[in-house]
Amino acid sequence: MVSTRIPITTRGAEKLKAELDYLKKVARPNVVAAIAEAREKGDLSENAEYDAAREEQGHIEGRIAELEGKIPALQIIDPKSVDAGERIVFGATVGLYDEDDDVSVTYQIVGDDEADIKENRISVSSPIARALIGKYEGDSVQFMAPKGLVSYEIESVEYI
Repeated sequence: MVSTRIPITTRGAEKLKAELDYLKKVARPNVVAAIAEAREKGDLSENAEYDAAREEQGHIEGRIAELEGKIPALQIIDPKSVDAGERIVFGATVGLYDEDDDVSVTYQIVGDDEADIKENRISVSSPIARALIGKYEGDSVQFMAPKGLVSYEIESVEYI
């Protein structure tokens, strides 16, 4: 029985499942072959290839275990099917205006495992997302960021 649900978008869940599939079907067999090849070269105590392959195997097995534990706990949320009206909730794509810097930015609020600031996908547990959740278009929000207090005006809320 899974007690803690992990919110994630449909896209994020597909990426995690694809990563697990890749690790099991491609990465794991490749590292096993590399270990076997390194073993054939003799003395393992001074074999850097063997040590590197074993370390890589540890990383792969650790990530497989992490994903196998996490995937059953995923609460997959399709942003297109969220019926929150104009209120900001998980999955929302929010247009913001930064009065201090005179710029507009757009972020989608996603799960921790799929957050990527380069793609403007922010974690639901980030300070900015926590400030936005429950707000509406036209509201102003303030939150503490590494550069100090930041203020945004919410320009748009979409579920796409």
